Amino acid sequence: MSPSVPLQEMIRAIRSARTQCEERGVIQRECAAIRAQFRQSDNGGRSHNLAKLLYVHMLGYPAHFGQMECVRMIASPRYCEKRVGYLGAMMLLDEKQDASLLITNSIKNDLFHTNQYVQSLALCTLACMGSAEMCRDLAPEIDRLLRASNSYIKKKAALCAVHIVRKVQDLGEMFAPTARSLLAEKNHGVLHGAVVLITELCQRNPETLERFRKTVPDLVQIMKSLVISGYSPEHDVAGVSDPFLQVRILRLLRILGRNSESASDAMNDLLAQVATNTDSTKTVGNAVLYETVLTVLDIKSESGLRVLAVNILGRFLLNNDRNIRYIAMTSLQRIVGSDHNAVQRHRGTILDCLKDPDASVKRRALDLSLALVSPSNIRSMMKELLLFLSCCPPELKAQAASGIFNAAERYAPSQRWHIDTILHVLTTAGGDVRDETVPNLIQLITSASELHCYTVHKLYRALLDDISQQQPLVQVACWCIGEYGDLLLRGECQEAEPVQVAEDDVLDALEAVLQSHMSSPATRGFALTATMKLSTRITDNVDRIRSVVSIYGSCIDLELQQRAVEYNALFKKYDHMRAAVLERMPVIEKNSPGHADGESTGGVQPPRVQQGELLPAPQPPASKASDLLDLLGGSEEILQPSPMAVGGGLTHAPPTNAVGGDLLDLLGGFDPAPAAPAPAVAAVTVFKKDGVSLTLSCGKQSDTSLSVTLTACNASDADISGFTLQAAVPKSVQLLMKAPSGDSLPAHGAGQVTQTVVLDNPNKVNLKMRVRISYSSRGSAYQDTVQIDAFPGSQ
Repeated sequence: MSPSVPLQEMIRAIRSARTQCEERGVIQRECAAIRAQFRQSDNGGRSHNLAKLLYVHMLGYPAHFGQMECVRMIASPRYCEKRVGYLGAMMLLDEKQDASLLITNSIKNDLFHTNQYVQSLALCTLACMGSAEMCRDLAPEIDRLLRASNSYIKKKAALCAVHIVRKVQDLGEMFAPTARSLLAEKNHGVLHGAVVLITELCQRNPETLERFRKTVPDLVQIMKSLVISGYSPEHDVAGVSDPFLQVRILRLLRILGRNSESASDAMNDLLAQVATNTDSTKTVGNAVLYETVLTVLDIKSESGLRVLAVNILGRFLLNNDRNIRYIAMTSLQRIVGSDHNAVQRHRGTILDCLKDPDASVKRRALDLSLALVSPSNIRSMMKELLLFLSCCPPELKAQAASGIFNAAERYAPSQRWHIDTILHVLTTAGGDVRDETVPNLIQLITSASELHCYTVHKLYRALLDDISQQQPLVQVACWCIGEYGDLLLRGECQEAEPVQVAEDDVLDALEAVLQSHMSSPATRGFALTATMKLSTRITDNVDRIRSVVSIYGSCIDLELQQRAVEYNALFKKYDHMRAAVLERMPVIEKNSPGHADGESTGGVQPPRVQQGELLPAPQPPASKASDLLDLLGGSEEILQPSPMAVGGGLTHAPPTNAVGGDLLDLLGGFDPAPAAPAPAVAAVTVFKKDGVSLTLSCGKQSDTSLSVTLTACNASDADISGFTLQAAVPKSVQLLMKAPSGDSLPAHGAGQVTQTVVLDNPNKVNLKMRVRISYSSRGSAYQDTVQIDAFPGSQ
């Protein structure tokens, strides 16, 4: 290809290439010709070649060899070359490259040029790729141009000053006086640049913000002139006078009026005027109205004005444009907490948006609908939300189910309504609910003692209808039948139509769950435990239950097999204890220390038995021991993580290796009857950071056993949630970590969390333990580790 080929022909040749390889060949040949011409001292087609190189750069091919040519062309006295050189600099250079510093002097010279278009090129280039060093060197020249008489240059200088302030915040003080004087300009371009510059200055410096609050009357006057001005062809956009400037002024007013009563009062009338006089039938008018609404909601505005703003958003919800509906719901979501009643007026429109075909609009409508639920509308809102849950997209089912659960827990008018609602959700979207749903529902059922009969009948009928129901529903049904099966067999229930149920019918239903290929291992565990519990609640089918339990003693699933073996032991060696072990669960207090234990045991009561009568506890897999974290910092000893209770009815904390664990450890990880502890030693602080402290106190339980109590407190000014402790010890030490007293720490030391750790040290090695502390505060997660080498009171 000839070096002198025009740009248009090169573009045509590149576009006609049939393969990428052919395209690369065309570009490589042209770049080689461009390099050759760059090396020539007399190069008359420099701008022509650099333009071709910039097109190559736009296609993604390397063009860095043209950087120095850009520098040379910027210094050229010819405008056509200077223009292409500056364009090349903006595309090929940035502040990370040393070549950018070479054009600093050229830019400075051009800022003094008599031609406004040359000055404009220099201003645009500095605003595009000026480094911090260049900005410091040239800031005085930009401030000088801000005072120039030429409006075209002042507009460009104002936007260049914005870039300088972003790069070097300290230079903002230099531009503040000039920026304020620019508000007296009549040229809309200069006004726009001045407003953008003032906005940038106010966002970066609180002191500057306070000074510019005095300009609110000036900004209000400019805005009023825009609103009431007649048709101006130069600034009119779809019947709205300069909407770009209006939007910028509204954004600046929002910053100036925030947390300021006087500034907010000065702009209230203006905002009301804009809200009522702007045409909402055009997209341009809606843009201005949207900024007006955001400003009203962000400043200390009057209550009537806030209602007007919410009503504007309500009109947006009826707009055919999905984007407008989306931003309306996003804005309403932000204010539903502070202006709940005003948003409630548009509840019907918001609920209609749940039927919108657009997934994003539907998700926002769901968020807003859940936020609008209150004690007064819980029944009607829940009816709509349950209807939405039955037909919503799969990706929204989990969010909808979680929101319904939370709303039902907060505002349930009765326990029966609460139970019915959760069962409805489990029937509709049981596969998408959170893991803690099953234990939470079990806790709710146990606390509603007067509804036990009603609930067991309802769940039994649901199980008969379809055992392939959602797994959480089947799990709760099995648990409830095992716990309250005697109420089912009586055939009496005041809350529902009584149904006479035979013992064989109940056992048939549970066996169907055990044998169904649809049942998960956890569900089979619930069904097996329920079958076992019925052995103390029925009279004629105990042998059948014993037979079922023995069959699963050879099950391929290890968890189910071990449970069956231990249940079988209750029928044989420990039959005298079976009734006590399987007696009915007491009411579970939610968030109590024993709540996790109640969930993990599947409803089996822990008896107190003598040591030596116990089945051997299974060893936790070595991988789980090492997977926690190498808390001891690369020690060669195998670490043992603390047991973690898992909700779900049958899953359990990993059993400890301590000799004399409890009977049927798999049934819940029960604690053996403790020996009388030694008097506790005064607490010692082992961790203190950011207001969070952890103290340790010890007491000997036996010659080799030590009880360690860890107490956490929060002295900061923010509440802490999700507080957890994890511990690790050397492999020669056995560790049992009991359930904590809670997982939240209120601010200012208003509460504390305690957790007891029992360490068994049969080899009497030097004790050491590492504790990982995890929690969330102000929406951020924190984590620290502390090593404990001294245990006062262990001697």
